[in-house]
Amino acid sequence: MSHPATATGPVFVRSDYVVLAGGAAAVLLAGVTRYAGGGEVLAFFCSAVAVTLLAALVGRSVEQLGDRFGPGATGVLQSALGNLPELFIALFALKAGLVAVVQAALIGSILANLLLVLGMCFVVGGLKHGPQNLDSKRAQSIIVLMVLSVAAMVIPSIAHYVHTPVSAHESTFSIFVSVILLLVFAVTLPASLKRGGETEAEGVDMHQEPPRWPLWLAVALLAAAAVLAAFVSDWFVTALEPAMASLGISEAFAGLVVVAIAGNAIENVVGIQLAAANRSEYAFSVVINSPMQIALVLAPLLVILSHVFGFAALTLVFSPMLVISVVVAVILTAFITFDGESTWAEGAALIAVYAVIAASFWWG
Repeated sequence: MSHPATATGPVFVRSDYVVLAGGAAAVLLAGVTRYAGGGEVLAFFCSAVAVTLLAALVGRSVEQLGDRFGPGATGVLQSALGNLPELFIALFALKAGLVAVVQAALIGSILANLLLVLGMCFVVGGLKHGPQNLDSKRAQSIIVLMVLSVAAMVIPSIAHYVHTPVSAHESTFSIFVSVILLLVFAVTLPASLKRGGETEAEGVDMHQEPPRWPLWLAVALLAAAAVLAAFVSDWFVTALEPAMASLGISEAFAGLVVVAIAGNAIENVVGIQLAAANRSEYAFSVVINSPMQIALVLAPLLVILSHVFGFAALTLVFSPMLVISVVVAVILTAFITFDGESTWAEGAALIAVYAVIAASFWWG
C-alpha cells in the first residue's frame, strides 16, 4: 500500500509541530532544571511536562504506523509503547526504593482510566450527543478480560490479609502470579490482533486518515522518544522526593494521582476526543485497554524486573485501601458497561468517586 507521505515526504499538521516543539523545549528545560538548578518543585514540574509530551510523541508515532500494520496490531503496539514512560518512571522509582509510590501509581493508573477518564468521556460524549451506546460484544469481551486481569493482580493482596500461610511468601507468590499474567497476555494477544482485523473488515473507521509520515520518520521519532523518556523519567524520579517534601504530598498521593496522571495523560486525551466524535464504543475500548495492559503486562513485568535488576523488591501486595478502591472501580465500570449505554450523569458520578478516592490518600 502506498501513501502520499512516503512519496512527497513527511506532512506535519499544527498538532505535530506542537508535540515536537513542545517536547523538545520541555526536555531541554527539564535537563536545565535538573543539572543547573532552579528548585525542586520547578524541576519536578518541568520533568512531568516533558514525560507527558514524550508520551504524546510516542502515541503520535505509533498512530502514524497505523495502516501499515492494521488496527489490531497498532492498538496493541500503542497500548504497549504508551506505557513506556510509566515503565521507566516505575523502574527508577524502585531503584530509589520508592516501592509505595510505584504500587500507588499502578493502582492509580487503573483508577484514573476507569473513573476519571471514562467519566470524562461519558460527560463530554453525553452532553454533546446524548446517551451513547456501549452495547457491543467487543466492549463486553474487553471489560470481562479487564475484570479477570485486575482480579488476578489483587489476589496476592487478599491472600496476604486473609490467608496467613501465604503472607510469609508474598514475594514468591507475586512472581508466580506475574508469570501467569504475562502468559495470559501472550495467549490473548493473537485474539486481540484478530479482533482488530475483524473490525477493519466490518468497515469501522479505526483511523481517521492515512499516515502522513514515512515509515522511517515514525520509527526514528518513536526510538528517540523512547530514549529521551528513559532520561527524563530518571530526572522526574530524582525530583519527586524533594518535591513531595516541599509540597507536603504523601508518597501514596504522589503515586496514585501525580505519577499516574502524568504517565497516562495522552491516552486520556485520545479517549475523550473519540467520545466527543461520537465514537463511544471505540473510546471505551481505548480507555479500558489501558488498565487491562497495566494488570496483564506492566505490573507483572515490574515485579519480575525489580528482582532481576536487584532494585527494591516490588510485590503485588497492595494496601487494603488500594485494593478496595480498585475493586470498587472495576465493579462500577462493569456495571455501567453491561447496562449497554452511558450518560453524562453516570460520567459525573464516576469523576466524583475518583475525586473522593484521591482525596482519601492526601494524608498518606
